[in-house]
Amino acid sequence: MADTVLVAKNGRQALDLLRTHCQPPASPTCPALILLDLKMPIMNGMKFLHAYAQRPERQNPSVVIIMLTTSLNPRDVEQMQDLPIAGYLTKPLTRDKVNQVLQQHFGQAAST
Repeated sequence: MADTVLVAKNGRQALDLLRTHCQPPASPTCPALILLDLKMPIMNGMKFLHAYAQRPERQNPSVVIIMLTTSLNPRDVEQMQDLPIAGYLTKPLTRDKVNQVLQQHFGQAAST
């Protein structure tokens, strides 16, 4: 499904990866999908999304962002409404959930 997987341990590292791998935004090393954890140290998923949304549009890649969470607290869901995400999934992240995202947003599921 992908030649490269980029991993960030927090939102700050994720923004740094985007700056590095998405210059220009159509760069082949720029991610097509971001699985974003709501609860991360240093900069959580909400803060990442706010920072991402404040970047100049020309710097942001065309990327599908899926928020991962352990619960669907109505307050958290409400806060996600106006953020640049394509959806959210509850943990644990399973092969079926990943395949659903891949099918919905990219028209194909991961090979087994």
